[in-house]
Amino acid sequence: MAFDYSLDFKNIDFRQHPELYRVGKGEQGVLLVEPYKSEILPYWRFKTPDIAKESSEKIYYMFLVYLEQDDFVGADMARKFIQMGYTRSRRYANHKSGRKYKENSETSDSKKEILPYEVDPVKAESAAIFKAKWVQAKTNNKYQELLAKHKQMYEVASTLST
Repeated sequence: MAFDYSLDFKNIDFRQHPELYRVGKGEQGVLLVEPYKSEILPYWRFKTPDIAKESSEKIYYMFLVYLEQDDFVGADMARKFIQMGYTRSRRYANHKSGRKYKENSETSDSKKEILPYEVDPVKAESAAIFKAKWVQAKTNNKYQELLAKHKQMYEVASTLST
């Protein structure tokens, strides 16, 4: 179920049209899908472990509320923000600038020079906090159930349109 970047994200309310939502890989679309982006983004922070704990707990709470409402798209978007909390804080834990690759590299994408690691234990702790919530979210039974239903709905719709 590849994420569909061709949609008119500025004009689609995915709460009203969940059938248009595609999960994609990892965090794809996390900053595009409304109204969820606007609901979740204000709480997404990871600068310190205390901030990461508060943020991950708030977003996980939102995840659970979306599940309670059988709102798969909302739950998946909350899961993506939690995952992004992990990956971004992990990147800053490894690279102080937040950049993984050397700037102005003349080589192709596959041969970009990776900057040396500068381990930041504070950001690593923030990453661990988000990772624990991410694992909780992606293994949640109700989330898995709604994910399977959403994939099935998409597959049925695809076969009907061909």
